[in-house]
Amino acid sequence: MRLLLDTHILLWALTDDPRLSIPVRTLLLEPHNDVFFSAASVWEIAIKRTLRRSEMPISATDAIRLFHEAGYEELSISANHTAMVETLPPLHADPFDRLLVAQALTEPMRLITHDRIVASYSTHIFLA
Repeated sequence: MRLLLDTHILLWALTDDPRLSIPVRTLLLEPHNDVFFSAASVWEIAIKRTLRRSEMPISATDAIRLFHEAGYEELSISANHTAMVETLPPLHADPFDRLLVAQALTEPMRLITHDRIVASYSTHIFLA
């Protein structure tokens, strides 16, 4: 299975946060699953870190390195991903989350998130 991780899920996985559920931990460790991080998540980390938001414990540069060290594959942002955002219903205002949803639906991948609103976009989105 191809899994795309929401930014918070990525950070929880890196820090072994107890909020990361056992089912999600199992999915991440399953050798047949391909785990991806989006350039959108790196962008989100960079912006929130610059704004000094406390939920971003690492820099974007460190995040890229740590994601690769964890064995996660990078998913770039394509024109098709950004165009797909236009077709999404206005359930969520966060541009990073909307782009992650668009990427997951376009590729296709299963997006893993902790956000109930994001999960409401599709049955292909797994609520952690």
